Amino acid sequence: MNILMTAMTGLLCLAMLGSAWVAVTGKGSGQRVSIAILASGLVSLFASVLFLILAAPDVAMTEAAIGSGLTTFLFFFVLSRVRAGRQDGS
Repeated sequence: MNILMTAMTGLLCLAMLGSAWVAVTGKGSGQRVSIAILASGLVSLFASVLFLILAAPDVAMTEAAIGSGLTTFLFFFVLSRVRAGRQDGS
């Protein structure tokens, strides 16, 4: 691996760690939960780019579709249902 690929891999790993830290520390209610969900989706997106750099395009496409796309959508859907249930008083 040349120096550019090594630098990109290191930068992506640091970005993944930063996003994971934001996702873990994003506790509480309101906007913090939404930020934590987006940060976890960003970790998956960075992982899919890293898989692409490491010459695994099939794994990268699966991670992008399932990890960052579907899972993030599912978390937001469930969050909206939970918030609607709290407003109804159930």
